[in-house]
Amino acid sequence: MHLIVDIRISRDDYLLWYRGAAQVIHARSRDGRSVRFPAQALQPYVSHNGVEGTFAIYFDENHKLVRVEKLAGAG
Repeated sequence: MHLIVDIRISRDDYLLWYRGAAQVIHARSRDGRSVRFPAQALQPYVSHNGVEGTFAIYFDENHKLVRVEKLAGAG
C-alpha cells in the first residue's frame, strides 16, 4: 500500500527533529487520508531549504512504514 503526499517543510521546522522536538511527520495524502511517519524517513531528502516535493509513502499490511520515495520530477 502507498499514499502520495506533497510535503513542504522549512529548514528551520525540519531542524526541530534534530533537536528532538519533532519526531513524527503528519501529512495529508492527495486522496485526503491522514498519514504519520517518522521524520527520520525524510532525512535523505533534506536540502538547504528543508524538504520539498511529492513523495510516495509505502506501508506494509500492518501499516508499518516500509519506505519513502521522492517521485521523479517532483519538487
